[in-house]
Amino acid sequence: MDQLFITLTSGIANGAVYGLIGLGLVIIFRSTDVMNFAMASMSTLAIYMALSLHGWGAGIIVALVVAVAFGALSGLVVRETLIRPLGQGKLFAALVITMGLSIIVEHLIGQFWGEQPQRFPQLIEGTVTVGNSNLLLQDLATIAIAACAVSGIAFLFTRTPLGAAMRAVAESAVTAEILGINAHKVARIAWALGMALAVLAVFLYAPKTGLTPVVLAPILFRAFAGILLGGLTSMYGAVIGGLIIGVLDNLAAAYISASFRDTFVFTIAVLVLLIRPQGIFGRQTFERV
Repeated sequence: MDQLFITLTSGIANGAVYGLIGLGLVIIFRSTDVMNFAMASMSTLAIYMALSLHGWGAGIIVALVVAVAFGALSGLVVRETLIRPLGQGKLFAALVITMGLSIIVEHLIGQFWGEQPQRFPQLIEGTVTVGNSNLLLQDLATIAIAACAVSGIAFLFTRTPLGAAMRAVAESAVTAEILGINAHKVARIAWALGMALAVLAVFLYAPKTGLTPVVLAPILFRAFAGILLGGLTSMYGAVIGGLIIGVLDNLAAAYISASFRDTFVFTIAVLVLLIRPQGIFGRQTFERV
């Protein structure tokens, strides 16, 4: 029972990371119809910068704030310089650009910081003993910080004029423009906010795995699975889908086989999507032909 509790808690911590990344992806997608495949590498770049700052003597919290700010700024710059000039409807071109940007950033990281894994400091050192097992305080911190971040996003979207504007643009950018909402301003905020959430997620996850230029590749893959499971158009679905993937992943590794953890998780996800293609919280849409 103790081991099950540890496994579930660790799975929730991992799922919180997947959920934060998925939430960032969905916020950008719903506001601009662009799936940012460069999010992983851009976030990793911000975390490498944080690692360098910490190595030069900055506190870990200062490094976190700088990394999140850099991630938000980089999202804004990419949107304004690479995505916005494409215009409306250039989804495939935007997809290719973000994938190409991801490769470029990963190469730059490898050239500047090297390809070898580097240790990243924990926010909170130590463990808590549960029965005969030890629970990382870092996992508890991850769950708490992710919960605060998601609560803040929920407040933003449901209780503020900016959130109402972002929801309006997500429903229909054309209608939002008619109502006097600046869709480009909303898109800029969405890219900055989505990237900030992704950087926070990597910051929480990196102490468990160390840093490499492609550290987020499998994490992004699982975040996408969480998005599809929860519903591509649902922000709540992205978070809950990420949590489900994280828990299933850990349970499979602990009680089935670490070699087949992804096979088990994605088999479950595919079965759910066969029954409900729009995801658990997604909305089914109909097109009149």
